[in-house]
Amino acid sequence: MFARFWFWLGVISLAAGLAGPGEAFSQQTGVLPPPSKEPDLPPPPAPNVVAATVNGQAIPELAVFRGLLREDPKKWALVRKDVLNYLIDNMLVDQYLTQLKIVVDPKDVEERVSQIKGESKKSGMEFDKVLKGLFLSEEDLRRELTGALRWDKFVLQQGTEKVLREMFEKYKNMFDGSQMQARHILIAATADNAQQAQLKLATIRKEIEAQVTAELAKLPAGTDSLTREKERMKIMDKAFADAALKDSTCPSKSQGGDLGWFPRAGAMVEPFARAAFALKPYQMSDPVLTEFGYHLILAVNSKQGTEVEFEKVKPFVQEVYGERLREAIIASYKARSKIEIQAAK
Repeated sequence: MFARFWFWLGVISLAAGLAGPGEAFSQQTGVLPPPSKEPDLPPPPAPNVVAATVNGQAIPELAVFRGLLREDPKKWALVRKDVLNYLIDNMLVDQYLTQLKIVVDPKDVEERVSQIKGESKKSGMEFDKVLKGLFLSEEDLRRELTGALRWDKFVLQQGTEKVLREMFEKYKNMFDGSQMQARHILIAATADNAQQAQLKLATIRKEIEAQVTAELAKLPAGTDSLTREKERMKIMDKAFADAALKDSTCPSKSQGGDLGWFPRAGAMVEPFARAAFALKPYQMSDPVLTEFGYHLILAVNSKQGTEVEFEKVKPFVQEVYGERLREAIIASYKARSKIEIQAAK
């Protein structure tokens, strides 16, 4: 029903090499099937090696290892933090739902295991060998499926028809196909340097605005307003792209911070998408905080969506509702949790 379970149902076909090399690891499980052409991998860590603890509950380094399997081992040091953060967030959600006593019927778990075994058989693969290739035990699989089903049950309980309809009416541009094209400048930040990051973006914004003002001053005095606005957009676009190339810490800097077209929901993290869609073309945002740091956003263009009926997009509304619910739980519960991260070994 939701992403976490369907990830597991797709594990077998993915392990059979039917997925492309760019398949991302599950945000809810952090577990990946092996690549179709296995690179030279380091040996897996021992089961007792701990990557982090969340409120005293351990996340094994082996779970992080699984989450890195789709990446080139040369990049593991760079992406390990992201994988571990996903695993920490997953554990926070699982702990929260356990405290709420959301119960999963063991029969439902066994039914899902049977489905995955069936997919394995259809693919001509031995289930035990598939798990071995994933560095996964049946106990691990059942535990992950239990967490997935618990989450699905909770989302269904919270996301009633009334709640989903209210969300649809309030945020129609999330579901009607509306899109935005934008550039951004990212300054990676921690709690220690958050103020400096904000100040840096504020300075960059002032410099861009000053450059635009200076260039517009060079136009002939009688320049009509339409021509003047076109020039302003062209100058701002170049000034922003140059600043992104110089100062941004996002890989998009090589394209002048260009992110292309993206929808209101499902592509960008919510604080970024919300801020971007509030802008008019060639308007800059104030610094926007996300889990990646602080962003300065320049709206470039927008496309209005079309009228759509709730029933036709209900599954997507349900999916977005689940994502927002998960984000809210993590934001609230994480601040009150004790998280200890061990040095990578």
